[in-house]
Amino acid sequence: MIRQASAIAMLLSAAGPVGAVVLDGEILRQSGTGQFVKLDPEDVFAVGEDTFDTDHLYAFDEDQNIVLDRAIRVDIGGEMGVIPGGTTVASHYVFFDSVRGRHYGYVYFDAPILGVAAFQDTMAATDFLANNEVVYLSTELRGLEEGDQVWIDDEDPHKLWVYWAGSSPGDYIRVFTEWSPGGHMM
Repeated sequence: MIRQASAIAMLLSAAGPVGAVVLDGEILRQSGTGQFVKLDPEDVFAVGEDTFDTDHLYAFDEDQNIVLDRAIRVDIGGEMGVIPGGTTVASHYVFFDSVRGRHYGYVYFDAPILGVAAFQDTMAATDFLANNEVVYLSTELRGLEEGDQVWIDDEDPHKLWVYWAGSSPGDYIRVFTEWSPGGHMM
């Protein structure tokens, strides 16, 4: 039994780092026909400027387990709106790029959420945490549109709730979680 466990551990460590830290998501109510879609940031795609125009709730992982060299401001969460320098974070992008859809749902992460950049200025200030092959378009139009809401679940800090309506260009947020057991160290 010990020999078998050791062999499995060796195989897992040889497989390299896993970056699957957005675990799941679901749309609970919607106008439209969307579903939760986790994108692979190693696939080349662009986000922004209405590149998707679907009713789906999208998420993908950005840079994982990076030690912040400076404090970052967030719009939701943090310690009085700040995640301190020296904190190890994993970064994730969540968005809704619909023409006329509306949905209420959630995204579930493998680590507790520390904070959310939900407006253009906080997203721009944290772009250094993207570190992937994704092309970010119309960055000056990112963030939540008027009337849209996102919040961290009071009882389960791994869960981010979204209630938003899509229009051009859509809603885009960046979520910061604690050190991710599924991510790799940068």
